[in-house]
Amino acid sequence: MSFKALMLATAMSGALFAATGALASDLTIGFSQIGSESGWRAAETTVSKAEAKKRNINFKIADAQQKQENQIKAIRSFIAQGVDAIFLAPVVSTGWDTVLKEAQEAKIPVVLLDRDIDPAGKSLYLTAVTSDSVHEGKVAGEWLVKTVNGKPCNVVELQGTVGASVAANRKKGFEDGIAGASNVKIVRSQTGDFTRAKGKEVMESFIKAEGGGKNICAVYAHNDDMMVGAIQAMKEAGLKPGTEVLTVSIDAVPDIFKAMAAGEANATVELTPNMAGPAFDAIVAFKEKGTVPPKWIQTESKLYTQADSPKAVYESKKDLGY
Repeated sequence: MSFKALMLATAMSGALFAATGALASDLTIGFSQIGSESGWRAAETTVSKAEAKKRNINFKIADAQQKQENQIKAIRSFIAQGVDAIFLAPVVSTGWDTVLKEAQEAKIPVVLLDRDIDPAGKSLYLTAVTSDSVHEGKVAGEWLVKTVNGKPCNVVELQGTVGASVAANRKKGFEDGIAGASNVKIVRSQTGDFTRAKGKEVMESFIKAEGGGKNICAVYAHNDDMMVGAIQAMKEAGLKPGTEVLTVSIDAVPDIFKAMAAGEANATVELTPNMAGPAFDAIVAFKEKGTVPPKWIQTESKLYTQADSPKAVYESKKDLGY
């Protein structure tokens, strides 16, 4: 073979490799992220970027700062840019029909991450990668029932953002978990917007309303960040969270394991921050092979307590971007 022929063959084989081995690198995906209202949300963004990098996907993230109108603007911007797919972590569950129809008309598949939307909109997205948030709440409730072991227990509840599917589901799940225990009852429930600051503020109001906290047996928070704020409020009020007042929350962010190690928190249910990995795989398979994913890709949840080496768990999670 002549040198010229050899060079031509090499160039052709390189082009073939590029065409077959790096299709994912040709994909551009836009992600309308809710914001960074919690440590878990920040970790989801960090892990999503890492998962995109693994697959050589051009990944564009728009931070909505907890506002639906910003998410709608971001989706329309992604449509105008002609992205290959759109990921959406919806701040609330309703009000998406018009913009998702626009994405559908542009033949851009939409994947929901972490949260679902109103069932009427299910035809407007390809798949949803979420945990079973009802199950998460139920696990939390069942843990509390087992822990108090028949003793009377007044619970105060820190809800997530009003209108968010995950908040409604975690509330329902917890209520299901305690339904068979007449000794356990929710006496106060208010939104803390999934933030530490609001969680602390609401917990302060609960403490004042419940005899300086003496009437509170346990706190249930829809996420760990609100619980971290609630723990601070309890300590400032002279209470001892983790002993005098039981705590159970959801997400399993590093700071809750710090609190566990200090004896100030009792239990958390894990929500994995890696929603994007399965979503990327679903989109690549859909684009390359036309494989339609199941409508729901469920992620795993796990209950952690003080018996699960909280210091070690903290070390394993601390560099994930929480």
